[in-house]
Amino acid sequence: MKFLREQLDNGLEIVAEVTDDALSTSIGCFVKTGARDESDDLWGASHFLEHMVFKGTQDLSGDEINRRFDWMGASANAFTNEEDTVYYATVLPAQQQEATDLLGRMMRPALREEDFITEKLVILEEIRMYDDQPPFGADDQCRAAFFGTHPLARSVLGTVASIQALPVESMRDYHRRRYCPGNLVLAATGAVDFPALVASAKRLCGDWEPQPTVPRCVPPPQMLQPSIARIVRPTATLEYAVSMSGGPSENDPDRFAAKLLAVVLGDDSGSRFYWALVDSGEAEHASCQHQDFLDAGLFTTQLSCDAADVTDLLDRMREIYRSASTDGMTAKEFTQARNKLAGRVVLAGERPRRRLFDVGLEWSHSSTYRSVADNLQIVEKLTLDDLHRVIKKWRLDGPTSTVLAGPSTADSPPQSVD
Repeated sequence: MKFLREQLDNGLEIVAEVTDDALSTSIGCFVKTGARDESDDLWGASHFLEHMVFKGTQDLSGDEINRRFDWMGASANAFTNEEDTVYYATVLPAQQQEATDLLGRMMRPALREEDFITEKLVILEEIRMYDDQPPFGADDQCRAAFFGTHPLARSVLGTVASIQALPVESMRDYHRRRYCPGNLVLAATGAVDFPALVASAKRLCGDWEPQPTVPRCVPPPQMLQPSIARIVRPTATLEYAVSMSGGPSENDPDRFAAKLLAVVLGDDSGSRFYWALVDSGEAEHASCQHQDFLDAGLFTTQLSCDAADVTDLLDRMREIYRSASTDGMTAKEFTQARNKLAGRVVLAGERPRRRLFDVGLEWSHSSTYRSVADNLQIVEKLTLDDLHRVIKKWRLDGPTSTVLAGPSTADSPPQSVD
């Protein structure tokens, strides 16, 4: 396994993790842009632009793009989050050049006004559908309350009002500024012909005009006052709860221990939440997850259960957090969680497409490369003391931003613990 890198004169970076015995090739364009990079008048533009990229270029229609991916037998798609927009395809090694050429051409979409008008209706329907499905937008509303005025407060989809008001000229300008060569990484994993990858990049992207780079990190958000909100959906069969509290950011070494801590406390099998609430049948779902961003991090607690039980179960989840902070965790549950996390690292590392996201996002965010062995070593070096340090520093039983969504209309929702 080799890691290779080259940079074009205009700033575009090309990176690859080459595995000689791999049977597939994964290629991705990682654009350093997401919801956090938008202003109020561009809210939702990153995700909307992702859709528009698949509508065609000046010489390729959207149908032709889909037919070419299908002819290659490619598994191709894209996603947008708070900090990234990623386009990717997994193909047989013989299709590397064709897949790279198609992805590269797509990065310069036509952005035709007629396509923009049509796709705007699709985005608006997606927003409404998201609000109509569990947890009914509770996660977005909770994130907005937690991050406050920080750019990470923005939801990826935008709002009905922001999308309706967005003009095509603003999207074209956003694309020009954000999809510039210095803001994009071309990454590949698996059976990669790196010289051919670089040659494709030079031919397709070498004449792209560079743009000034804009710093993305801002001071981390200050924890707001504890907040609780309720979204009433009378037809819902369950009550959903989402709570968020602070955690290590992407540049904090403790982020790895935070992810292991979340496995111990709130994994979907074998965790404290699982045995206390899910296995007993009292909750349909109860979890804890850690998510890290460039300059901030958070722990997210999620619960779904009967509306009549939500107050009691949230209190019990806080008590589980409090007990872990006060009394610590056992060596047995630590070892079990570490084995589980190590297994996931290895299994993910055997799939070129999964490695594509690890390699591309890590390089895009921090110009850092870690092999599967490096990641496994990080997990194996974690100790029980690391988990105890993290849970004492980031009090999961402390103040939270909480949103409840479901049929309950109670006037007095559960109170967060200070």
